[in-house]
Amino acid sequence: MPTLWFILVAFMLTMYVLLDGFDLGAGIIHLVAARTDTERRFVLRAIGPVWDGNEVWLIAAGGTLFFTFPLLYASSFSGFYLPLIIVLWLLMARGVSIELRSRFSNVVWASFWDGMFFLGSALLAIFYGAALGNVIRGVPLNPQGYFFEALWTDFNPFSANPGILDWYTILTGLLAFVALLAHGANFIAVKTEGALNERARRISRIGWLITIPLAVLASIATFFVQPQVYTSFAQRPWGIIFPLIAFVGLLGAGFFNFRKHDMAALLSSGTFILGMLTSAAFSLYPIVLPAVNRAYSLTINNASASQYGLAVGLIWWSVGIVLAAIYFIFTYRRFRGKVTAASSQEY
Repeated sequence: MPTLWFILVAFMLTMYVLLDGFDLGAGIIHLVAARTDTERRFVLRAIGPVWDGNEVWLIAAGGTLFFTFPLLYASSFSGFYLPLIIVLWLLMARGVSIELRSRFSNVVWASFWDGMFFLGSALLAIFYGAALGNVIRGVPLNPQGYFFEALWTDFNPFSANPGILDWYTILTGLLAFVALLAHGANFIAVKTEGALNERARRISRIGWLITIPLAVLASIATFFVQPQVYTSFAQRPWGIIFPLIAFVGLLGAGFFNFRKHDMAALLSSGTFILGMLTSAAFSLYPIVLPAVNRAYSLTINNASASQYGLAVGLIWWSVGIVLAAIYFIFTYRRFRGKVTAASSQEY
């Protein structure tokens, strides 16, 4: 049962990154791809009907973590208190920017919220990548399963007392930034036409080219930073399928971008993200939060709730996920197609 919940929590977090990832990418390219007020309204209208629904996956994953792996929930939320507060403020800044931009017909007002939308989106992408880097690298857990990390210490991922930021987590943060930038640019290309479509496609191409070396560097560095990665692939070699998924997605993103097949490029960038996240989850299993001192790591066994709680939770989770799936299918079908001038006026 703990293994099943490990997979389900990983699934929910992956869904969040895939869906809210293109929202973040749209915010990152917002000031560059969109040159006029009308084009910026187009970008906001492209994500407007779905951005808040996409974030439900993050809330749901947090709630699921609470009753499936309570020790992991308690440890992570206390140890990562500072970055979590920063993420909360950035999420609020993005939401407020989208909702308030059109409240007053004033250039300065709109420009301010455009800047906040970009800043919130860009920093969130970097923080999410750095957070994943922390989970992969390991944290200074004590015997009771708790820890505290400063924002930075000596920038050495091999330190006995690492900070949230070091050269490895910064690398993963930059990788997340450019990967989500390209993902968001592909989405905007799918939803728009004309000059905005062309600029989004070019930005996606640039992001794709930068993603390639960063993905290679991050993958190599991961094997040195976290020995568990090598152990997992050595013991379960079939797991090579997950890096291959990422590789195919990365190739497809570039191939379809150059051929101007925007939807295929979007699906390919999503496949790359899917492959990278599943590779990370596979390489850590059965560990859910590695410790600098490996003996203190949290695993699916010592961090999970009781079997009874996990079984009852699965029933209610199944009901909730079906309702969520119905909502998302309806929403994405309802707002499919290109953004029009008429539909963008509310933003």
